[in-house]
Amino acid sequence: MDPTACPEITDALLDEHNLSREEYQRIVELIGRAPNWVELGVFSAMWSEHCSYKSSKPHLMTLPTQGPRVIQGPGENAGVVDIGDGQAVVFKIESHNHPSFIEPYQGAATGVGGILRDIFTMGARPIALLNSLRFGEITHPKTRYLLNGVVSGIAGYGNCIGVPTVGGEIYFDECYNGNILVNVFSLGLVKADRIFLGNASGVGNPVIYVGSKTGRDGIHGASMASAEFDDKTEEKRPTVQVGDPFTEKLLLEACLESMKEDWIVGVQDMGAAGLTSSAFEMADRAGLGLELNIDQVPMREDGMSAYEVMLSESQERMLFVVQAGREDEALTTFRKWDLSAEVIGRVVEGDRMVISHGGRTVLDLPVKAVVEGGLAVTRPTKRPANLDDNQKLDLTKIEIPDTGKTLKHLLATPTIAHKGFVWEQYDHMVRLNTLVLPGSDAAVLRVPGTQKALAISVDCNSRYGYLDAYTGGQIASAEACRNVVCSGAEPIGVSNCLNFGNPENPEIMWQFEQAVRGLGDWCRFMDIPVVSGNVSLYNETKGEAIFPTPTIAVVGLIENADRHCTQNFKREGDRIGLIGQSLEEIGGSEYLKLVSSEIKGKPPRLDQALEKNVQALCLDWIQNGHLASAHDCAEGGLAVALAECAMSGEEMLGAKIILQSTLRPDALWFGETQSRIVVTYSPDDEAQLIAEAKKANVPFEVIGTVGGNRLQFQLNGDSVMDEAVVALNRIWTSSLEEYANRVG
Repeated sequence: MDPTACPEITDALLDEHNLSREEYQRIVELIGRAPNWVELGVFSAMWSEHCSYKSSKPHLMTLPTQGPRVIQGPGENAGVVDIGDGQAVVFKIESHNHPSFIEPYQGAATGVGGILRDIFTMGARPIALLNSLRFGEITHPKTRYLLNGVVSGIAGYGNCIGVPTVGGEIYFDECYNGNILVNVFSLGLVKADRIFLGNASGVGNPVIYVGSKTGRDGIHGASMASAEFDDKTEEKRPTVQVGDPFTEKLLLEACLESMKEDWIVGVQDMGAAGLTSSAFEMADRAGLGLELNIDQVPMREDGMSAYEVMLSESQERMLFVVQAGREDEALTTFRKWDLSAEVIGRVVEGDRMVISHGGRTVLDLPVKAVVEGGLAVTRPTKRPANLDDNQKLDLTKIEIPDTGKTLKHLLATPTIAHKGFVWEQYDHMVRLNTLVLPGSDAAVLRVPGTQKALAISVDCNSRYGYLDAYTGGQIASAEACRNVVCSGAEPIGVSNCLNFGNPENPEIMWQFEQAVRGLGDWCRFMDIPVVSGNVSLYNETKGEAIFPTPTIAVVGLIENADRHCTQNFKREGDRIGLIGQSLEEIGGSEYLKLVSSEIKGKPPRLDQALEKNVQALCLDWIQNGHLASAHDCAEGGLAVALAECAMSGEEMLGAKIILQSTLRPDALWFGETQSRIVVTYSPDDEAQLIAEAKKANVPFEVIGTVGGNRLQFQLNGDSVMDEAVVALNRIWTSSLEEYANRVG
């Protein structure tokens, strides 16, 4: 029987491959015949949402991607930004959502492995990992299993390969009950003139397979990630890849060693769609063809078909194109690191991918048709019908609660609670570059051999996106920048991971369009380029979509590492100031969810000009040595921010806060108004800081003094809270760990 023979093309077969009837007709038109079995699988993978970005591409094209520091923008394995002195940073954030829900340990672990390969494929040594995780309600029966599995997978892979996990965020909400999110970010350092791209140039140059042997794991992984879940989700477990961090470590070192030589023409990770995507995309970028003999592909299982070899997503594999005549040097280098390495083909004239297996041609396709020939998709958009109702919020129905009790309840909520039990499983000090450990606004790492440091943060509040997708995209971007600024860094680049539901639903597509517009408007306003990213769609189960979750990663540069800043109170007697102004904004807040179990109202609005000025003022004060600490106000509002400042240091320090306000007390203490930063400074600098804030036209209020071991709040002359910091800390640090370790 012909192993490439395709069964009768039926609607069921096309559905199995996630191809529409129109797409199948397009395939036939492009190649002038019906595809064989291998070719159908290749089109299925390459035209999936995960690989083609067919629904999102028109919107992504609106993002600002250029700037004086940009060396490489979107379109390659990762983005590259110049940091001066001949050095550059390579970074990207990606999703591994669907695999992590099906098999949390391996899904998360291979997400880490994949993002690391995107970095060292470019020639950079990875120096940091972050993650942004979303889980369902804490009462959901699968949440604890998924939480522990994902965290163990991240730790198991990152710790073994020796790249520190230095920070991240974890949110919990019922909208993720059926679709958790695992977004992983990595950053590496590289010489600015030694960047490697995924390009199969040079007719006659050999194509070399390097890394682990190919197995049957991960087949149809890209297609699986491009469909929503249903009752048969558990049956998709075989499409989840299995990772091996020890092989990845060998691959990393072998790649970086080989990249010191001059024989590499192009290189690409075999990620989603495996050998198919790497081969076709490298050929397409070069405008040339490839001839591959996949009998030469190292395989760990007998009897693998061409279909399986081409679509396997086995991990720790790379595809190299090297200079003709230098292949023996390449093979010697790779094999020295105990990696499988074989020449599997060569670059040819023209625009065809020709693949043989078992002595027969099993695929013969025009490269451009596969990579760029998919139908243009313009998804209709529609403002959600329930949006107006969701944005209505009657504050008269909410009684003003006791401030101290409410703060304690908020500190125990899983989204705000301390994540120490997670961080303690990660190695965040390996390679000894980490200056600021997990737990502050941003992670900070030294740039070895320089006075510089890098700050990195990931952020997104999906409740804001649910209530107003545009504002949600704006705030995610602005807050990630604010976190980096609070560490003393200037934001220099953005990577995004856009997680949404089914794009075939016009309301979901409207949310996507609005969120991207919010992200783009903020980045254009701040002149910060978006240099890399990822889109994850179909995050829904049985028609129940996740909230819009445009996760934003921001990289910042600190010219003088000695001037980095952290969030905790440092000295008795320091004054406490609030940059920015509190407004009566409770919509979408953690407080509202706590007291009413609702996600209602309009989210806090973002005044871009004010936000820019607040960040500029804070950064100037840090760089000039005026501030002892800086911490942005986010989930839980001002009260939670102050409590975190008191609890975050090795030596916990209390404070006395004195406010005068006509706002509702709950809005003052727990509202999530944007563009606010809590800072501390010496009393000697107070007059100067007040004057500089006034000159910059930025609201600034002196609100208290650091000291003692209690956190005391006074409002309009009345004491409204007086709690021991150690008691607050006990609540904050114990609740999530006790939940994760609970038996039964």
